Amino acid sequence: MHQHHRALGLAPQSTAGSPVLGGGIDIAKAAPVQPVTLVRPHAAARAARFFVEKFPGRSMYAVKANPSPDLLQILWDNGITHYDTASITEVRLVKSTLPDAVCCFMHPVKSEEAIAEAYFEHGVRTFSLDSLEELGKIVRATDDATDLTLCVRLRVSSEYAKLSLGSKFGVGQAEAKELLIATRQVADALGICFHVGSQTMSPDAYANAMERVRAAIVDAAVTVDVIDVGGGFPSVYPGMTPPPLERFFETIHRAFESLPISYSAELWAEPGRSLCAEYSSVVVRVERRRGNELYINDGAYGTLFDAAHIGWKYPVQLLREPDSEARDLDFSFWGPTCDDLDFMKGPFALPADTNTGDYVEIGMLGAYGVAMRTAFNGFGSGETVVVTDEPMFSVYRRDLAAGDRRSTNVVKL
Repeated sequence: MHQHHRALGLAPQSTAGSPVLGGGIDIAKAAPVQPVTLVRPHAAARAARFFVEKFPGRSMYAVKANPSPDLLQILWDNGITHYDTASITEVRLVKSTLPDAVCCFMHPVKSEEAIAEAYFEHGVRTFSLDSLEELGKIVRATDDATDLTLCVRLRVSSEYAKLSLGSKFGVGQAEAKELLIATRQVADALGICFHVGSQTMSPDAYANAMERVRAAIVDAAVTVDVIDVGGGFPSVYPGMTPPPLERFFETIHRAFESLPISYSAELWAEPGRSLCAEYSSVVVRVERRRGNELYINDGAYGTLFDAAHIGWKYPVQLLREPDSEARDLDFSFWGPTCDDLDFMKGPFALPADTNTGDYVEIGMLGAYGVAMRTAFNGFGSGETVVVTDEPMFSVYRRDLAAGDRRSTNVVKL
């Protein structure tokens, strides 16, 4: 699916420290040689407010989805005060950007050095684990601290997710009892966490996971203070239109309320993709056309890692004025490196007359897109520019749920 886009007016401001791509200059006249990242602070702010206002608990941003300091600040300004950090580098980033933010170290396998630095230098008090070995690491590295919130990660199904996260981490049902009892003995607050997989398309995933939580609590007979349902909250992509997020929240709340947990127990979530997917898109230039294949200046080693390696579908639109009248044609993309792996099968539907020198906007790259960039083969990123139009798709606006993008400078076809 594509939409034709008139010449894109670029706002005369940019993210901190980033060059400005001409105040009000359209993309064709600016003729950027490198990919241009378009960021939409209003989209990230809207997503943050949605979770803060409607999720029936605490929302922690999963920093790995997009670690941009500008984005972290936007989320903070709109009510996100807790951050799911998966490495000591992410902890340092959040604390240097937002000194008053609360970091939770939610990677189940950490070095003792990282645990110690997080605890003693950055004030981290919440850690996840899925083994007795990790519990021992945390106890040693924090010098037998008595103020820890420790979340035992259960292994749950990823059957409703587009990307599984069910194999690498999580304690099985048979071993959960021993680990929960041991963790309860050293934790000030005991939590149970899980992850149903990325881009989860049904609320049933959370209901089923909560049943595993219930069984683990009953089996171990422990008092639980925190239930963390992890991430997995979906965004909208071509061919992937999930139910409204409110349905996910309602399902989670009902399941949480029925659990045999402490009367004061807290409900947490770790949204990543759903808070930042709509924040960024990338404008690329076509450097060559070969049949139905377009050679572009970004790719698998840049923002299109998922498009290359797992066949993720992103919305695209041709940036040309006047609009193309050609019919749609399905294209594949080659990235700029010399590597055959730098291939995005798509299909990406663009006007059949798309050719060398044209510019294409690839949408919904705020999550696991911009964050995945490398400088492999000497190719990197160009300018970052703030724009005020809407993302191509939005899970927060029903009128954009299927990509019905609107803007004063966009023509709907």
